[in-house]
Amino acid sequence: MKQSIIQVIGVLAMALVTSAALAQGGDYKIGFVNTERLFREATPAKRAQQKLEKEFAGRDGDIQKLAKQVRDLQALMEKDGVTMAETDRRNKERDLANMSRDLQRLQREFREDLNLRRNEELSAVQERANKVIQQIAEAEKFDLILQDPVVFASARIDVTDKVIKALADK
Repeated sequence: MKQSIIQVIGVLAMALVTSAALAQGGDYKIGFVNTERLFREATPAKRAQQKLEKEFAGRDGDIQKLAKQVRDLQALMEKDGVTMAETDRRNKERDLANMSRDLQRLQREFREDLNLRRNEELSAVQERANKVIQQIAEAEKFDLILQDPVVFASARIDVTDKVIKALADK
């Protein structure tokens, strides 16, 4: 009994909200922007990615060289380690351990720095995109424009292409 009263009250509340929306006109213009696609396809996002690749190419090359040295030394140890003199083997093992530790440290620092810079660049792209979205919303009289995360948005309200095009024009 109590549960059915709660259901009736819920239905009445929904009816009131719906009738209030209809009384106010009910014609809302809603848009949606796919942020993931924006970061993948927009010209400023592509430029930011190229900038990061260029900025970190040198460090990545150094890390790749050190990784090759570690692999080469490891292969040497596996191949000739048994026949080496004890002191040579110990020295090579110590060198391998030091190089491996340096490689892991450099890789970790590289990832941290790259992620930090990527976040900075994407934040700048997001800021520019928000301004463009605001301009589109005002120019085309949108009542609401949503960005990710959204569970579902129909292609009819997707304005991502307009935003990407507007960002390319700047």
